[in-house]
Amino acid sequence: MRGIRKIGWLATLAMVVVGWTSAQAADEIAVIVKTLNSSFWQNVNLGSSNAEKELKAAGKNITISFNGPEAETRIEDEVNMVDNAVNRGVKALVLAPSDPDALVPPLRKAKAAGIPVIIIDSLINGDDLYTSFLATNNQAAGELCAKELITRLGGPSKTGKIAIMSYIAGVGSEIGRVGGFRSYIEKNSKLTIVNTYYSNADMITAMNQTTDVLAANPDLIGIFGANEPTAIGMGRAIKTQGMSGKLVAIGFDGDQNLQGFVRDGTLQGIAVQSSYNMGYLGVKAAMDAIDGKKLDKDIDTGIILVTKDNIDSTDAKQVLY
Repeated sequence: MRGIRKIGWLATLAMVVVGWTSAQAADEIAVIVKTLNSSFWQNVNLGSSNAEKELKAAGKNITISFNGPEAETRIEDEVNMVDNAVNRGVKALVLAPSDPDALVPPLRKAKAAGIPVIIIDSLINGDDLYTSFLATNNQAAGELCAKELITRLGGPSKTGKIAIMSYIAGVGSEIGRVGGFRSYIEKNSKLTIVNTYYSNADMITAMNQTTDVLAANPDLIGIFGANEPTAIGMGRAIKTQGMSGKLVAIGFDGDQNLQGFVRDGTLQGIAVQSSYNMGYLGVKAAMDAIDGKKLDKDIDTGIILVTKDNIDSTDAKQVLY
């Protein structure tokens, strides 16, 4: 009889311990980005980590996981990561989708499971699948780059050839950013766009493409690199070919390589998003969604055009990484 009582007491204790452990388990917010191999996305990670620290300090029992494919073109890997996050029952998801359509099926699963989704950087096709979208206004950013290029070339009456070095055709951010750039050039200048080239967000590819463009168009007077790896490759090609300062080059994003190109005159400007804010505000928004708070559908995370004149300013330092 005593043995039976002891077993019953141990069982009760085990149930209490299991219940206490379960109650203490932190809620997971999964942050999944387009790739881990980019300073831009690592700055998103920094923002999300700092948001986690602040939320924990405020008494929130959460933990942040951060993941992404080896390359932006590994779309199926990102789909699987979202599927896995939904299957393990995360409390919320912060996602930078690498494709506007491929991520829709796993996000439908997230919606069915009641998991709030915060989209950052690039939109998906289905505004019913996310709670809030945090990003740069990419069309306005593209227009800003076009305006800067036109101004530096001498104004709207200037004629000549320019090229667009883009990244992945059809991605939400690319559609707005490059579309905004191209539209502004066509409507507000006499410049001729020779072509748009797609690097698949690969620096080496962008460098080789830019080298070919410069060789095929020795009279090129302007060029635009539309994301971090593309702009780095573009800058390296310009520098290697001895073309620094001989044409107007505008890049996008703000890692150390691009900052160096601005300082040495290879690039005349870089449009820098606040990738930090995408991670920081994305996690904060996810927590608000978990808590049932109402969120704005669209949140602009901001952009600044960094040139040699303002690269050491406080505003620039807040977004450069």
